[in-house]
This record gives sequence, C-alpha cells and structure tokens, in this order.
Amino acid sequence: MRVVAITACPTGIAHTYMAADKLTETAKKLGITIKVETQGAMGVENRLTDQDVERADIVILAADINIEQSDRFTKHRCLEVSIQDALQRPRRVFSQCQQLLLAHQ
Repeated sequence: MRVVAITACPTGIAHTYMAADKLTETAKKLGITIKVETQGAMGVENRLTDQDVERADIVILAADINIEQSDRFTKHRCLEVSIQDALQRPRRVFSQCQQLLLAHQ
C-alpha cells in the first residue's frame, strides 16, 4: 500500500510533527510506503507533489483544522482522522486504510 498523509493541529507545533513521526514509524514497521506533509507553525513542510498524490492508493488527513490546498485530494480516496488517532492508534489508522481500499475494489 502506498500512502500520503497530511498532519495538522490547531497550534501547529508538537502534535503535528509527533503525528507525522508516528505515522512514518508505524508505516515502516508494517511495510507501507508513506510520505507525510506537515502543516504547522513553520508552514507547509515536506510538501506532497502532484506525483506523490497520483501514486498514492489512499490519503490520510490527520488534522484537527482545515488543511491548506485540500482540493488536491478531491479525486482520491481519503481517510480523515484526528491528530490523536494518528498519535495513539496509528495501526488502527492503517487498518482503516486497508478496509477502505478493500471496500472500493
């Protein structure tokens, strides 16, 4: 499974980056390819390219605020979760991704 994700929290400091790290770490353990864009206090970092998005099987939107340029994902399967879900239950987030993909095959 190839995943792209965006993490963003209201203050854009710790949780944005902690969630990105947790998703990346868990994906690696599960053998999932992932690239995570953060939208935090420092602005957009590790911006997803059009090619990243096109190659992805699914988009994870781990955000408790509106993300910038969300229209990039209108034609893609998206899973919306809270920052807390990404931090505390990343395996469940990836399980939900797999379920969503299976449901649309």
